[in-house]
Parts: sequence; structure tokens; C-alpha cells
Amino acid sequence: MAIRFFDMFAGIGGFRSGLEAVGGFECIGHCEIDKRTNMAYCAIYDTEGEYYCDDARKINPDEMPDFDLLCAGFPCQSFSVAGKRLGFEDTRGTLFFEVARLLAAKRPAFFLLENVPGLLSHDGGKTLETIYATLIEMGYHFEWCVHNSRYFGVPQQRRRLYIVGYLDPQCAGQIFPLSGGNAAHLRQLIGGAQGQRVYDPKGVACTQAATSGGWGGKTGLYFIDMNADPVVTDVARCITARQDSGVSKHRGEHSAVLIEDAPRAILTPDREKVRQQGRRIKEPDEPMFTITAQDRHGILHKGRIRKLMPIECWRLQGYSDEQFNKAAACGLKDGHLYKMAGNSVSVPVISAIGQRIKAVNEKYEIVR
Repeated sequence: MAIRFFDMFAGIGGFRSGLEAVGGFECIGHCEIDKRTNMAYCAIYDTEGEYYCDDARKINPDEMPDFDLLCAGFPCQSFSVAGKRLGFEDTRGTLFFEVARLLAAKRPAFFLLENVPGLLSHDGGKTLETIYATLIEMGYHFEWCVHNSRYFGVPQQRRRLYIVGYLDPQCAGQIFPLSGGNAAHLRQLIGGAQGQRVYDPKGVACTQAATSGGWGGKTGLYFIDMNADPVVTDVARCITARQDSGVSKHRGEHSAVLIEDAPRAILTPDREKVRQQGRRIKEPDEPMFTITAQDRHGILHKGRIRKLMPIECWRLQGYSDEQFNKAAACGLKDGHLYKMAGNSVSVPVISAIGQRIKAVNEKYEIVR
């Protein structure tokens, strides 16, 4: 018998994609408050006939089918070190108690929660103590572990806290830890504030975020060498119309073959014809270009710099191109697609946890 699950705070369905890839799991419905994200979710999955509620606070347990597993990546901004860390003082932080309300009413055999590692230390551990005490009072046993997505087949540095709970104490100690393979490291070429850092594409990608400072902050800025076998020279190569004609230490910016020891400001890296005062690249010691509503700003350092495309961010979370294309076909803007990827759980990690839950369920015949 399939393990029926409810996809709470569903986003674009990272839990659903991960569990359905394992097999033996069946989604009975989902909850997602963002209209655009829900549009993408319904485009990716067949949700006809399933239970749906937009706001977790409006869920009526009596109106929804029974289920065996509750999945919830409850909002993490309240506990993230990147935010103000208001925790339960933030309205998003109180949404954990909607998870607890649903667990108390439906009593599923399992639950799977995901959040940022900052939850472990928030408010000196008092927040986590409150969460654990709430789960224990309802009769649940649980175990937790912090896992990094880069060990599960996606080249992204993404550490997240996973908590698995169960009513049957026989399951204890049989979910975590998960085993992962070797992975590359995040390689930073230029430091600084998020949105100004430049990474080497030979390493893993930086953590995908829904919101972040600077245009590159959502996806990272990456140094791309467009030459198959680049050779650094002290003089400029012949100026051509091509943008990949070579690499040079010469300071002539119009050759488009710059290389400098210090980073330079570049205007709208993905649109080469955009200029301010006839220029699109500054000297190493000059300030950034004037910020406008239309332009984007980047850093040029020893080659060309680009940000990740939305489809690449979805790939870094383990989604297929087909899934991305279904969501993009809804007419969503790139900004929304970036945000959806950043808010998602990593699909391969969920699959690995789902395999353990499935094995434990088959061993003890918990769901019948």
C-alpha cells in the first residue's frame, strides 16, 4: 500500500518530486499560499481531485483525506542567520504551530520537516526546545540531521536541517544519518558581500536563495572563460567583433579581452550594448555605475562574469528541465522562477530520506 502524504508549504513541490521519484508514495493534496508558486505547482503535477488549501491557517482537518506522512518545509526566514532571526515573534515562525495542529488532528504515522540549520541555535536553543516539546507532547518520536545537498548528486552548497518523526518507536535510529558521496567544494575567487562575490564554476554553486542582496546574490556570479585553451599574454590580441578572441593583460577595454588583478565594475553583464556615458566597464579603482531601475550590475575579473539562468537554479535543486519548462510556460518572470528555486527543498535529499521511510514502513508494516 502506498504511503499517502500531504504536501504542506509545498512551494514548487520538492517533497513531492523527491518522494514520487522513490515510488510507493501518493500525494493527497497540498497547501501553498503564493499564487504564482501554486500556478507552477499545478502545471508540474497532476493535482486534479486532490485536496488544496491556500493558507495553512485555514486548513480544516475534517475536510481533508487521511494521510500517513506530513511533509512541511515551514518558512525558515524567521530562523535564518541571513534574516533578523525573530523566530516565533515573526508571524512566519508561528506557522510551525499549524504543522503541530495538523499532526494532532490527523495523527499521521510519519512526518518530515525541513528548515535552516540556524533553527538549532536560535534564541539559545529555546526555539528548538519549544518545537521538540510540542512534538513529544503529541506522542511523536523523532530524529534530526543536518545534510548538505552537494553530497546527494546536485552541485550546490546547501546545508539544511531535516527532522523525521514517527509514532512507532521501532523506527528509532533507522532514518539518519544518510550516506552521501564525495563532492566538490565551493570555490570563491573574489570575496566580499553577497552579490559581489565571484565563484569558480569548477566548484559547487553557492546556496540558492529566494531573496538576497544584489542581482548576483540570488544565484551567485561565476567566472566564465570562453576560450577552450586560454593563454594569458602581456599585449592585446587583435581587436575583433568576437567577444571570445583571447585573454590579455592589456588595459584596452574595447577589445573585450580584459584581464586584471583587481575586479572591475561592469554594467548589465548579460546585455553587452548597454552603456552609461559611453562605457560599460570601469577601471579597477573606480566606483560602481549609477544604479538605475533598468540596469544590472556585475563584477568583471580575469574574464567574463555571468549569473546563473533560472533553469540552472532549478537543476541545482534537482528538478528536471521538463518540470522547469512546464512552470515557465505559465508566463512567470525570471525573478519569480529564481525565488521558487531558492525557496525549494533539494529533491535528491528528499528522495534519500523517502527511501529510508519506505524501508522502515515495509519492515514494520506500519502503513497498511
